[in-house]
Amino acid sequence: MNEGQLLQEADRRGRDYVAGAETRRVFPAEAEIAALSGFDEALPDQGLPPEETIALMDNLGSPATVASNGPNYFGFVIGASLPVAAAAERLALAWDQCASTEDGSPAAYAIEKQASAWLLEVLDLPRSSAVAYGTSATACGLSCLAAARAELLARQGWDVVNDGLHGAPEVKVLVPASTHVTVRKALQVLGFGWNRVIKAPVDDKGRIIPDQLPAMDANTLLVLQAGEVNTGEFDDFATLIPRAKAAGAWVHVDGAFGLWARAAPQLQHLTKGIGGADSWTTDGHKWLNTPYDGAMAICRDPAALARVMNSDAAYSSASAEAQKNLTLEFSRRARGIPIWAALRSLGRAGVADLVTRHHQQAQRISAALQEAGFEVLNRVVLNQVLVRGADDAATQAILQQVQESGSSWFGGSVWQERPAFRISLSSHRTKDQHVEQLIDLLVRIGPEG
Repeated sequence: MNEGQLLQEADRRGRDYVAGAETRRVFPAEAEIAALSGFDEALPDQGLPPEETIALMDNLGSPATVASNGPNYFGFVIGASLPVAAAAERLALAWDQCASTEDGSPAAYAIEKQASAWLLEVLDLPRSSAVAYGTSATACGLSCLAAARAELLARQGWDVVNDGLHGAPEVKVLVPASTHVTVRKALQVLGFGWNRVIKAPVDDKGRIIPDQLPAMDANTLLVLQAGEVNTGEFDDFATLIPRAKAAGAWVHVDGAFGLWARAAPQLQHLTKGIGGADSWTTDGHKWLNTPYDGAMAICRDPAALARVMNSDAAYSSASAEAQKNLTLEFSRRARGIPIWAALRSLGRAGVADLVTRHHQQAQRISAALQEAGFEVLNRVVLNQVLVRGADDAATQAILQQVQESGSSWFGGSVWQERPAFRISLSSHRTKDQHVEQLIDLLVRIGPEG
């Protein structure tokens, strides 16, 4: 089988997989997982036929995947890849470009530059901001937080890039007590020390209580949330950001999925004042429905991001806006291409419709479950429905029955020190009929589990 035939065979198998996304088990059965032992092989002395490798991957791997690319996955906020985004990814893989600089790939550079302009437009963020395409919201958050620390120290005359942190003034970090684990991870990697991070008190919705926010100064890095992971709630940006700016603090917004509310006219009120922050992170695979490995670090001051991310070398120099000088990666693929394809295909109205539809579906689930006697724990301001059964044991039993059903899947959580389960909506494949099927399943199980 030649190269062209091999690619055609892989594409055929991929098309068959996507075509069956709605009917396959959302989580694989035990037998399908057990069959993965077939990958436990000795490294061959002589290479095996490529078509056999692709067949093995499909025959054993495909049945044991989680159908998060289908319409019945309500687990983590994971959008199914839009066909145009997946197709653009395939073509970009065929190009096989090193998209670090314009010299490495003029095509990738031009497409990612256009994607950045559109992204800032659809999210209505400062148009001169830098947009860096990274692997995840964790990596992009790390970049923004590193830029924040370097800038805060630079304002005091300390050059962290050249002089490091030994002897530097301490940067105080403030986060919501409900902050996402990826923010914690990024802070730990940067050496802030979780025990030294100040956790601001939050209300029963997971939002910072403005009157209880600790004092800030010009050495403060304040992290706010757009889309609390359980409730979907938003911090009070209109109150908190001006207060932080008046103190000279840097404000970063963790908006992995919640930032997309800004693209929907009916939900923009949730993000009032968010444009006053210094940096933001969001993720394409969550609500723009692009493939994984396509998150964005957005920084109001491009120079602040480039100061800590620059990787110019004698053999490879580029402008400050080159992606290698804005991201953690030197060699990188063009992660912004699927973002561009999705935005061009959806347009402003399509992005708004996607976000609005999932909000309406979440509200429908909430109303139906409350009517059936379940306890819905949040206001459903966005796409998250946080639920409990009649008691903790019932909650766990409900979760187990849904996960074992194979027809739907969502995950468990803990809210205010008690078990709960979280239903998330973000897949373009999830239509109203799939929502009704989920409701019917849960009503049959009942709040008593």
